[in-house]
Amino acid sequence: MRAALTRHGFGIRLLVCALTGTALSVIVAAQAAEPETSTISLTADQLLALADRARDAGEFAVAERAYRTLFDDASVQVRSEARFRLALLFVVQKHLADAGVLLRQILDEQPNAQRVRLELARVLDMMGDESGARRALREAQAGGLPPDIARFVDRYSAALRSRKPFGASIELAIAPDSNINRATRSSTLGTVIGDFTLDEEAREKSGIGAAFRGQAYVRRDVGKSITLLARAGAAADIYKKGAFNDISLSLAAGPEIRSGSDRVAIEAGTAWRWFGGDPYSTTVTLGANYFHPLDRQSQLRVMVSAGDVDNKRNRLQDGRAYALSLNYERALSSRAGVGVSVAADRQALRDPGYSTAGGQLTLLGYGEIGATTLIATIGYGRLEADARQFIYPRRRVDDLFRVSLGATFRQLAIGKFAPFVRVIGERNRSAIELFDYRRLRTEFGIARAF
Repeated sequence: MRAALTRHGFGIRLLVCALTGTALSVIVAAQAAEPETSTISLTADQLLALADRARDAGEFAVAERAYRTLFDDASVQVRSEARFRLALLFVVQKHLADAGVLLRQILDEQPNAQRVRLELARVLDMMGDESGARRALREAQAGGLPPDIARFVDRYSAALRSRKPFGASIELAIAPDSNINRATRSSTLGTVIGDFTLDEEAREKSGIGAAFRGQAYVRRDVGKSITLLARAGAAADIYKKGAFNDISLSLAAGPEIRSGSDRVAIEAGTAWRWFGGDPYSTTVTLGANYFHPLDRQSQLRVMVSAGDVDNKRNRLQDGRAYALSLNYERALSSRAGVGVSVAADRQALRDPGYSTAGGQLTLLGYGEIGATTLIATIGYGRLEADARQFIYPRRRVDDLFRVSLGATFRQLAIGKFAPFVRVIGERNRSAIELFDYRRLRTEFGIARAF
């Protein structure tokens, strides 16, 4: 098949200015005009060969323009081959995000291109996204690999660790929320001395906020199987009314120990939270994270932590916090997967009325439809207080139901970022009216396009 060099009314001139064993200069210029008599028509193979020679001669800009000429070719094989070769060129140039975008575009059109998926895993690994790389490897295994390639992937997966010494990721969104303070709709509150009337500030408030989620890390190898890792995380929900702004920041550091394909990370850290612009709490934490691949398609992660809580607004809420979670994830195919998370937490605070024990169960599923990724979760949580607070007629017992559905639209990507939409619904049934609420939140934002 001939390359579409004059397709759609565009005349494309290919001028070879110099071609030697060490240098190649090619100018590819697209003009919105009728084809001229000097137009040269090349096959896709010929143009790919010219681009390869430009690449080998170090003329990277020329090679990129030649590869991109084929991105609109009628043949999906030609488009994919041009994108793949340019992605490999970007890897050589350390333009890893650009390479990842191209590899994902190929997979959107050819989801069973396992060689491409393996290259995407390598790029993610080089970028420091170890969890993303492992997911890509599981998806490749679920899609089927020849035995010799599968064994190679097994060895690569066992040795996989983030090689980038530092990295960061962010997510930005506009978030309309029906209940930004997770408060009751009721205008009254039942107490042991009668019903109280709740003022407006204590009741459900809606608003449109800006949401930010981000994290960054630095790492350094200190031995063959030990890496020191330091990370920072931040989250913020900002509203026009600053009284409901919720901001948190965390810092943690510690060693990560590798044994075969298993990973154990131990870290100590501190987390700060501000609400309404004022300090809300400080928590000093110690935690451990254990990762274990169960087979070629699934993995298990166990996390445990303990913390000392200093509540800046109510000393009765000072105390200890403990958490344990087990997360299982499995790739069903090269384009779909499921997960389940079981968690338990304990708040042992100064006042038994504030002390709680709880558990959560969350089911997750994801799938890709063309260039759109869908992620759905459904969860249930139970929370029980140790004792009744003196003002309330009964002990607090909550049942929280939560569902979410999100979609990332890579076909609308701008550069390295793609728009996403996420809808979250919550219903908390509580024995105490103050904590009984409904909530619907929608997020419109941007995230990484691959």
